[in-house]
Amino acid sequence: MTTSVVIGGSGGLGREVARRFADRGDSVVVTSRDRARAQATAERIGGATRGLAVDLAQPETILPALASVTEVDQLVLTAMDPAPNSLAEFDVEDAVRSVTIKLVGYAEAVRALRDRFHPAASVVLFGGMAKERPYPGSTMVTTFNAGLSGLVKTLAVELAPHRINALHPGVVGDSPRWQEVTDHPHERRTPTGRLVTRAEIADATDFLLRNTGMNAHDLHVDGGLLVA
Repeated sequence: MTTSVVIGGSGGLGREVARRFADRGDSVVVTSRDRARAQATAERIGGATRGLAVDLAQPETILPALASVTEVDQLVLTAMDPAPNSLAEFDVEDAVRSVTIKLVGYAEAVRALRDRFHPAASVVLFGGMAKERPYPGSTMVTTFNAGLSGLVKTLAVELAPHRINALHPGVVGDSPRWQEVTDHPHERRTPTGRLVTRAEIADATDFLLRNTGMNAHDLHVDGGLLVA
């Protein structure tokens, strides 16, 4: 049985990815900062799914928090803290927390689990389109998503022969954050004429995990917005 770990899998795109894995019969671990939330999510997903509490904002706690995970075939990291931040109203505490989660926390989670990787194990880190398209308040979101590009390159060397890639979703139209928003400006600008879906993001994640030719890449799943 394939063992899939989704860190940040208690909500949003992480939960969609975890559900996809569980539906096909994987043994799945989903995490949240809150143990009760992680366990409730695991129960809703069903199958061979269990929840763990992992706080990427406290990197020194990650290794013991993941102690019960004894083997890994697929590792997906989606956790983030997207609190708005700008130079005009810069919140240093929020900035340090967000970068710690996305860069230090991601790196430490991979390090903590690497000795439990099966021979063909692979990793996907979630970024976002703010890497290429900053918006008001995205100072830190843009920065840490851009930082993931460097992180996957160096980790691809250090993890070899295991593979690692980054996935950068566009605005996901059927996500809880955007599904009630009508006439999003990206719809008019995107060549496909619509926003991407949660299913498309989950499928792209699966592609990066299973395709053995993909390594150290940034994959933008945005319907072509970057060329518009």
